[in-house]
Amino acid sequence: MEQGFSIWANPSSPHAEGRKARAALEDARERIKAAVGWNGELIFTSGASEALAIGLGRAKADRRVTSAVEHDAVLCAAPNADVLPIVGGEPDLAALDGLMAGAGKPLVAVQHLNSETGTFLLPNAESAVAGRVREAGGWLLSDCSQSAGKAPLPEADMVVLAAHKFGGPIGIGALLVRDFAMIEPCGGHERGYRAGTENLPGALGMAAALECGGIERWATSAEDHLAFKARLCEHGQVLAPGSQCSHILALVHPSLSAQALLIRLDAMGFAVSAGSACSSGTLKKSRVLDAMGVDDDTARRTIRVSLGWNTTAEELDRFAEAWKQLT
Repeated sequence: MEQGFSIWANPSSPHAEGRKARAALEDARERIKAAVGWNGELIFTSGASEALAIGLGRAKADRRVTSAVEHDAVLCAAPNADVLPIVGGEPDLAALDGLMAGAGKPLVAVQHLNSETGTFLLPNAESAVAGRVREAGGWLLSDCSQSAGKAPLPEADMVVLAAHKFGGPIGIGALLVRDFAMIEPCGGHERGYRAGTENLPGALGMAAALECGGIERWATSAEDHLAFKARLCEHGQVLAPGSQCSHILALVHPSLSAQALLIRLDAMGFAVSAGSACSSGTLKKSRVLDAMGVDDDTARRTIRVSLGWNTTAEELDRFAEAWKQLT
């Protein structure tokens, strides 16, 4: 990012300084694509929410379908979409077949990894969901905010990234798209597909985070996470609908409410949430847990515990001890 600030100029300007900035931006673009294994196009955005708004709002599709557990940003970008139910932590394929039978090209949004339960909605690169959408002549959009840099991308036509989720800077993300022809242009920057001057320092920071990251280089391993999960289960329950990742846990307390847990754990120095971070201030039941089939009483006692690239083994031990004290 320091390099980006030192050479900053508007990358769309034709003068020498602008061309220098453009060269650095294009280098970052190609590095990010290489790091995640993407062969299509990349549009830099201010984050995942804007990427979703572009993908869902401007795709040349006739109708939208979204899974029942998508982030609120998906619902805002496609408020009239048909809803794909979730059964056993996986998209309901029978329901998807019915939704694909409608008239017109469908754009289907199914996230890769759920932020509240750690469930992979698309556990295999070539998933049954992708196959069905393709056979129907539709496109699959996958929000990979929680999984990019930690797991291979799923087979999708559009992919959403958020840099801060894999150790990069806030305020930068991307929409990966197979072909620019899939979305309507809006003029301005990014080949005419986004308004607003590009964030060169953010793009360089995003590329660097992907290149130096990867879950295999975290401070704790998947084995550490599984041992941590086992310790927590001694004094509570970890919800496990479907195929699970190791770094996001939906943790259920035997008696205390999620709000009480948030307050007490915060006083102990731990930052957790109830539901997604964007909706953790509400007292309503999580609609994600509801869609996953979690009963009201269990949902009321469920918090989200997320581990990051810099979470240490000592911190896991401290949290496990704190959790034990709350029972």
